[in-house]
Amino acid sequence: MFARSYVLQLSDNVKRKFEQKRRNGEWTGKAPIGYKNIGDIKGNKDIILDSNTAHLIRKMFELYATGNYSTLTLRTEMSKAGLDSNVGKPLALSMVSHILNNPFYYGEMLSKGKTYPHKYQPIISKQLFEKCQQIRKGWGKKPFQYASKPYIFRGLVRCKKCGCAMSPETAKGKFIYYSCTNAKKDLCDKKIYIPEKDFLKPIYKLLEAFESIPQAKIDEIVEGLKKSNEGKDLYHKEAIRALQQEYNTIQVRLSRLTDLLLDQSITKDEYDKKLKEMKEKQYDINIQIEDHTRADENYYITASTVLNLAKNAFELFKSSEVPEKRAILNYLLQNCVANENKLEFSIRSPYNHILTFANQPNWLRG
Repeated sequence: MFARSYVLQLSDNVKRKFEQKRRNGEWTGKAPIGYKNIGDIKGNKDIILDSNTAHLIRKMFELYATGNYSTLTLRTEMSKAGLDSNVGKPLALSMVSHILNNPFYYGEMLSKGKTYPHKYQPIISKQLFEKCQQIRKGWGKKPFQYASKPYIFRGLVRCKKCGCAMSPETAKGKFIYYSCTNAKKDLCDKKIYIPEKDFLKPIYKLLEAFESIPQAKIDEIVEGLKKSNEGKDLYHKEAIRALQQEYNTIQVRLSRLTDLLLDQSITKDEYDKKLKEMKEKQYDINIQIEDHTRADENYYITASTVLNLAKNAFELFKSSEVPEKRAILNYLLQNCVANENKLEFSIRSPYNHILTFANQPNWLRG
């Protein structure tokens, strides 16, 4: 499982190519509204301003920056100005929010939580974008403490009968109960109050089962992980060394390429073409090195988390505060449902396999 965790961190060639394009300031998907994708007969693609909508996007930000418009009234105003969806209907409110939150319009593109400067013409200034963000953060916001009370199973359990959320509440200041919200009364019209302690019983039973793993087997697993770690370290070092060597080789070739240009052995066009190819290869190598570094870090985090949680799950859970208990349950369980007054769930991998073998003296199925 740890080896698989390492391998999954290594991006394939397509992902690295996309990452390389993003670092070069190129957007790899469909252009946002206000821009349009174009291409030529040679297969070269680009993104340019859409003359029909770019000015309307700018107007949208300018109107919102005044502070006099909500997303609803802004949508209405822009629909009057001629900015609609592709099917001729007013923009969805979610699309209005997406546009106002999209940094692409001032010169940065957001991908997988990271921002990259792009090479396309901005529609608005960064100052205008940030002003809109300040207004969005302050619009209609009042002090509101959602989930201020600590409930272990809040948002984690749904009613098996109708699929609605199980809502927690406190009775007499100390007793916690869960009940279906009954949003689908045609499927579930019976209000059943389930004490939190009833939900905790199968959880405690599950966590105690992990403690039944024979110590001899734990020692065997640890020894196997040590050997696995030695092989992983060797592979990691060799992979990094090979990539670094390839990078340095390309760098030497770049120096020779410059000499050939100075000696007029090659033309400027040939030089530019080879230079672009070699630099793209170096970009790709740098991304691969980052992938290996990230995979190595995640390998250790995964190993540490799995072993500590599996070995000390029960004590960790009992001694933790409510936020930590919720984190442990989110990490261990999935598909939690309330069937009448019983809690049912499935266990995430790899803990389902650990639990399957926990009570087997020889750790063999059957």
